[in-house]
Amino acid sequence: MKDYELTVVVHPDLEMNPDPAIAKVKKLIETNGGVITKEEVEGKKRLAYNIAGQTFALYYYYEVQLPSDAPGKISSGLNIADEILRHLLVRVDARKAKLAAKRTAAEAKEANKEAKDDDNNTNAKEDN
Repeated sequence: MKDYELTVVVHPDLEMNPDPAIAKVKKLIETNGGVITKEEVEGKKRLAYNIAGQTFALYYYYEVQLPSDAPGKISSGLNIADEILRHLLVRVDARKAKLAAKRTAAEAKEANKEAKDDDNNTNAKEDN
C-alpha cells in the first residue's frame, strides 16, 4: 500500500450537516481497501475562482494508504458525487515525507533543549 494525500472540497450548503458527504468519502476509501491515517477539517474557505457558482467551500484533508488500483476508483466515485465540488488525490513522495519527519524531530529536540535551558535559568535565579 502506498501513501496518498486527498483533499476534498465540499459544497458550502452542507456546512450545517457535512456528515453524509464525509461519510460517503470515508466509505469510498474503505471499500476500495484504503486506510485513513490522518484526517483534518480545514473549515470553510473562499475559493480562488467560482466552482458551480459557489465562492466558498468546505475543505477536508486526508492522509490515506491505498492499494495500487484504488486511486482511480476513488477519483471516479468522487467525480460523480454531487456534494463534492472538487478533489485532489496525490501520491506522497517518500523522500519528502522522510525529510519532514526529520525536521519535526529536530524541532522537537530544539524545543526540549530550550525548555531545559529555561528551567536551569529559573533555578539559578531562585538560588540568588
